[in-house]
Amino acid sequence: MDMVMKLGAESPVVIFSKTTCCMSHSIETLIRGFGANPTVYELDKLPNGRQMETALVELGCQLSVPAVFIGKNFVGGSNEIMSLNVRGKLKNLLLRANAIWI
Repeated sequence: MDMVMKLGAESPVVIFSKTTCCMSHSIETLIRGFGANPTVYELDKLPNGRQMETALVELGCQLSVPAVFIGKNFVGGSNEIMSLNVRGKLKNLLLRANAIWI
């Protein structure tokens, strides 16, 4: 879990994803739509991807991907990100993390 937390804190927005996951792609597209440039880790392409996937589940991801960190904090998966967006809170979270500017 330490490796996941470390990687999650390296950039204003970090997405743990899989190349075959349509929801991961959708969340990445949503975040990029605000002008953010997330760091994306494709777990199915990393040698230690399975271990990282297990750590994400331990953090509370119902499904291991997508798992999103914003401002060095674990925010959650697609449900949490979509909920923040629908409630108009995702943009402010990205602003506070210095992932986007006005």
